[in-house]
Amino acid sequence: VQLQASGGGLVQAGGSLRLSCKVRGSITSVISGSPAAWYRQAPGREREPVALIGAEGSTNYTDSVKGRFTISRDLARKTVNLQMNSLKPEDTAVYYCNYRPYYSTDTYWGRGTRVTVSS
Repeated sequence: VQLQASGGGLVQAGGSLRLSCKVRGSITSVISGSPAAWYRQAPGREREPVALIGAEGSTNYTDSVKGRFTISRDLARKTVNLQMNSLKPEDTAVYYCNYRPYYSTDTYWGRGTRVTVSS
């Protein structure tokens, strides 16, 4: 399994970005039944979870992004996406996708995509 994250960039505060995590090496039926998440790591800080989508489609968000970010799966494209709206400078970080096939104890990470929000 390999994860390829994309969609980061530079945006002004209040703007939007959509991150995408392509899941390679895993079939659609596995992707649909496996948890996935987006994490982020800001300069000088530890990596933290941002959004999680469970096997059954339930979602959870860290408090600071609730109401602004939405995590979803696109099974046709085999991607896990993070729609980020009303971005704030404090959202600036490298964002990483995370995926664990339901049949495995192994967790996979993408290489990260950088998001910079200017004030």
